[in-house]
Amino acid sequence: MKFLKSVVQEMKLVTWPTFKENRHDTGTVVITSILFGVFFGAVDWVLGTAMNWFVKL
Repeated sequence: MKFLKSVVQEMKLVTWPTFKENRHDTGTVVITSILFGVFFGAVDWVLGTAMNWFVKL
C-alpha cells in the first residue's frame, strides 16, 4: 500500500501538457514521420535503381 500511496503522491506533482502543447507535439511527430518515410523511400528507390542498373551490366 505504501507504494501505491507514493505513486498517487507523485502523480499529483506531474504537470500535464495542455491541449495546445499536445496538438503541437503530435503534429511534429506526424510531420517528422512523413518526412523520414519519404526520405527513406527515395533512398530505397535510388539504391534499388542503381542495383538494377549494375546487375544489367
